[in-house]
Amino acid sequence: MKHLLWLTAMACLLVCAAGAMGVADLSDFAFAQKESDAAKITALENKWAAAYKLRDVEGMSSLLADDFIITIEDGRTFSKLGYISHCNDKTTKVDVAEFIDLKVRIRGNTAIVTGGYHEAGATNGKSYEYHDRLTDVWMLIGGRWQVVASHYSIPAKEGI
Repeated sequence: MKHLLWLTAMACLLVCAAGAMGVADLSDFAFAQKESDAAKITALENKWAAAYKLRDVEGMSSLLADDFIITIEDGRTFSKLGYISHCNDKTTKVDVAEFIDLKVRIRGNTAIVTGGYHEAGATNGKSYEYHDRLTDVWMLIGGRWQVVASHYSIPAKEGI
């Protein structure tokens, strides 16, 4: 009993000393981990945009989960295979594919990304330009972040 009391007192003393020395608690570690994961997700979003712009099928495929689904600006939805085929359309040349003001929120093994997207290019020689809002959902699958769902929409014009 005396031994148990002594161990408890030592444990309390160590915890107090660690706090006094400014050692980070677990909530600080969790915050740092979320920040690190958020930076990873932002980098993966940029990697996806670059792969899309270059029609890099392998690059896109590695980022998209097998059950990936996307809703694009005109309301059509595509699976992983359908989206990659859609992106590989040789009649479209993407000149600009960039994100604006991305916000990443981490909840366990899920990351929700919101922000703006700007794309410009030409289809069949005719110029186009989009300014979209997006929501992407990433999950940590088998130790790797992959996007499972994506939704792009064109903001409504004011006054409509």
